[in-house]
Amino acid sequence: MSLTAESEVEFKGSCYCGAVTYVAKGKPILSAYCHCTLCQRLAASPCVATIHFPAAAFNWTHAEPREAALDVYSVANKPWKNRFRCKGCGACVASYSTTKFKYSVWAGQLERDEEGKIRNWDLIKPTAHMFYATRMLDFNDGLPKWEGYEGQSKRIG
Repeated sequence: MSLTAESEVEFKGSCYCGAVTYVAKGKPILSAYCHCTLCQRLAASPCVATIHFPAAAFNWTHAEPREAALDVYSVANKPWKNRFRCKGCGACVASYSTTKFKYSVWAGQLERDEEGKIRNWDLIKPTAHMFYATRMLDFNDGLPKWEGYEGQSKRIG
């Protein structure tokens, strides 16, 4: 796929029940497996594949008024990060950083093809593990492991 085509690709996602939907366009800023304790608790999983897009690349696509389907909240230790949850099924759908002006989504909620594979996975698959020091499981997939954010912290594997 050409660079022009990559910048125009759309990644569609939704909550479990489909009441909340969004689209993110173009290449992500970051795509990594996150092992932070906050993601572990929010997802009830050892890690999540998190994908970050600039705010200008993200749009909610469900019916207006958008807030009718969304709960918005922040956690005490990250008040600058607004998290969005579906009022219907309770699934965490996205988060928005008011300091970095970016949206983050979890890959597991992205649109899939007829075989159950995430569409355009090769363009957005994680390139590293971040917050790996607080991991619950070891991953031997050859990807670099970072203490914090990829390229902004100490590499630990």
